[in-house]
Amino acid sequence: MFGDDVVMLSRMQFGLTALYHFLFVPLTLGMTFILGIMESVYVMTGREVYKDMTKFWGKLFGINFAMGVTTGLTLEFQFGTNWAYYSHYVGDIFGPLLASEGWMAFFLESTFVGLFFFGWDKLTKVQHLVVTWLLAIGTSVSALWILIANGWMQHPVGAEFNYETLRMEMTSFADVFFNPVAQVKFVHTVAAGYVTGSMFVLGVSSWYLLNKRDVGFARRSFSIASAFGLASILSVIVLGDESGYTSGETQKIKLAAIEAEWETSPAPASFTVFGLPDQENERTDLAVKVPYLLGLIATRSIDEDVKGLKDLRNESVERIKSGMVAYAELQKLRNGDNSEQTRQRFAAHKNDLGYGLLLKKYTDQVVDADAEMIQKAANDTIPKVALLFWTFRIMVVCGFTMLFIFATAFYHCAVRNADQKRWLMRMAVWSIPLPWIAAETGWFVAEYGRQPWTISGVLPTHMSVSTLSIEQLWFSIGGFALFYTILLVIELYLMFKYVRLGPSSLHTGRYYHERLIAQSH
Repeated sequence: MFGDDVVMLSRMQFGLTALYHFLFVPLTLGMTFILGIMESVYVMTGREVYKDMTKFWGKLFGINFAMGVTTGLTLEFQFGTNWAYYSHYVGDIFGPLLASEGWMAFFLESTFVGLFFFGWDKLTKVQHLVVTWLLAIGTSVSALWILIANGWMQHPVGAEFNYETLRMEMTSFADVFFNPVAQVKFVHTVAAGYVTGSMFVLGVSSWYLLNKRDVGFARRSFSIASAFGLASILSVIVLGDESGYTSGETQKIKLAAIEAEWETSPAPASFTVFGLPDQENERTDLAVKVPYLLGLIATRSIDEDVKGLKDLRNESVERIKSGMVAYAELQKLRNGDNSEQTRQRFAAHKNDLGYGLLLKKYTDQVVDADAEMIQKAANDTIPKVALLFWTFRIMVVCGFTMLFIFATAFYHCAVRNADQKRWLMRMAVWSIPLPWIAAETGWFVAEYGRQPWTISGVLPTHMSVSTLSIEQLWFSIGGFALFYTILLVIELYLMFKYVRLGPSSLHTGRYYHERLIAQSH
């Protein structure tokens, strides 16, 4: 029980810090590209309003960037403090990826963010534009390495277990880098960041238009945000579909849990739009289904089955039994039995060793586990279905709501009457939180859906933690909660302060004059 508490609290701490950090990441990713677009227009046209747009939105970006860096550092430290065995077990793969993020991306971001803010009077227009785009590229490269690392946790490729060192070791950097799960996750996450930046600019610009402040500035910002946001949300939806396909190939239990698919239905499987998952009785009540849709998403076909949770759990039982054999042969190898027969038998079962390690939660003698223990371990491979089912649908509803807002805003910008649609402006203002809700629920689905694994099929979560006491964990959780709450209050205060000041604060009087001209037309 004590060990379970340590695992639970360690997961809670990492989950809270990760979700908090991800409040800042999407806006950073999105704002850098929007700044690049605005400054490009300034360089091409020479119109000062676009320079001021870059400076004003850049100021809000800078506040968010600083908070993102501060909260991100604690995550990497936790791999050593809270997840020591995880770091030991997969450090050969995970370490180089995080190091690459540091020296290839973080230093790039840090350098060019300084030049962005302090280089306006020291660099030429073109030089500063190059700096802005390099900053945007740096943020995306940073996300790339982090998401390659996370993608490997979801779908471990390019590595093998070494029985002599008792660690996973990299066999192919190319396989790790070009992991299909990592690549889909990268483009999907970065596109979600573009949506976040666009919705933020759209919503704040709408607030200015509703209050008839800085109208010329707000109109231009609104137009750029609507166009970039529409392209981005369409990308997110398409890439989300691709993510569903890769999950159908590599993480079948996660996909089945998201859809509350208990039984393997005849192909093509239906998509459950609404339902009430009942995990105790293994059924979904009041299910509303769309024929064929899940089959098309998960298999890109109409003649392949999407396996249900019951059949997938039965497969886990067989893999656990195979893992018991791998564990037994590993013990022989560790005790000096290096015979050809032992090595061959271990090689035949080593891909299921992680499933055997699931039994460590119930017994130290893995090879002697009984049928009840095996069944419990197999049950653990099924996450809480209702949580995944509903968080996924919240994410989807947020996404399609934003698609409607961006498409409508883009249309009215095209016909030049957007600022007359006050209902649209109000909707945009109230929808500012939507991309954050979608991003947080999306990450919850991705990470919670992987349980009970830190590395899917390789290392169970309950084996990954450090040797810590309950008191130490509660103390650190409390400290993080207090520190992060203070940072959040500071972030919100600064954001609201500079939004209220508005772009007119850059050049007193200019936008008031422009507003009068705009109103006269």
